[in-house]
Formats: sequence, C-alpha cells, structure tokens
Amino acid sequence: MKLRFLSVLAVVGALGLAACGSDDVASPASQTAAPQAPASQAPAATTTSGAAFNDADVTFAQGMIPHHQQAIEMADIALGPSIGASAQVRDLATRIKGGQDPEIQLMTGWLTAWAQPVQSNMGTGHDMSMDGMMSAEEMDSLGTITGADFDKMWMEMMVRHHEGAIAMAQTAKAAGSNTEVLALADQVIAAQQSEITEMQKLLRG
Repeated sequence: MKLRFLSVLAVVGALGLAACGSDDVASPASQTAAPQAPASQAPAATTTSGAAFNDADVTFAQGMIPHHQQAIEMADIALGPSIGASAQVRDLATRIKGGQDPEIQLMTGWLTAWAQPVQSNMGTGHDMSMDGMMSAEEMDSLGTITGADFDKMWMEMMVRHHEGAIAMAQTAKAAGSNTEVLALADQVIAAQQSEITEMQKLLRG
C-alpha cells in the first residue's frame, strides 16, 4: 500500500510539474504580443492631435490651400514648353509644385476631419486679401512673356508670393494650437525662405 501511495504521489507531482511547464511556455507568447500595443495606439494619438484645433488653425489651412494652388499655377506656366524658361526656373517650378501639392492634400484632410469648409477653389478670380497673392491681371501678364523676361518676372512674383506664405505661417505659429498645423507652418517658413534666397541670388545674377 505504501508503494502504491508513493506511486500516486509521484504521478500527481509529475502532472503538477507539467502544468507549471505549460505556463512557462505560454509566458513568452504573451511577452511577444505586449510590444505591439504602442503601434496600435499611434493612429489614436494622430486622431487626437487632429481633433484639437482653433480658429487660427482653420484660417491657416483655408487660406494656404488657394495660396499654394496659385503657386502651382505659376509653376505650371513656367513649365509650359512655349515659355522658354531657364533651366534654373524650371527646376524651381518643379520643386515648388512637388512640395506644395502634398501640403494641399494634407490641409484638405485636416479641414475635412474638422468638419470645416475647404476653400480650395478660387474660381475665376484671386483673393487679394491674402498676403502675396497675385491679381488675375498679373497672372495673365505672366503667361504672355517668354525667355529671360519671363524668368525675371516669374521670380519677382514668386518671391512676393513666398513672402506672403511665410507671413501666413508666422501668424499660424503665433495664434494656432494644433501641433500638426504648427509643424507645417515651420516647414513652410523653412522651405520658402530657402527658395526666396535662391531666387534672389538668381535675380542678382
């Protein structure tokens, strides 16, 4: 009887050790899954950031969209085959268009997420109340000249246009609250100031 009792205890002990072993095997799996949690939280953080905005943030996005659209329109004119713009101006136009179009999409997404109207269509006119915007007459005139004269006029207009965008970005930095808006304002200031410096150097010859 004692031998049988000891045998039973041995079996029970073995089963207990097996159960503990299965817990140890499961533990690494749970530890592997844990680091994935921050990744799933990242979109939520972006959504929260996008939800926090004020009137200055909305004004910046609604104003900068048509402002960027006019810069792209000016870039398209420079890239026209009949204009005869210099290689330097064509390169600037290509970079301006490539940099500002994604920013338009970004700001349009913000306004949609904020349930705010997207003022992205300037129609047949241009809103001269915004800093640096060209009039319809200036835009029409730009498309009538070619070669070196075009380069000079285009760069002078684009410098003014960029200076206006920088002023709008500085206003957003002073009064805005959305972190994404403030980051874009910094980006606009840095990129467009660099392009202003480049164009001023080309204008000086």
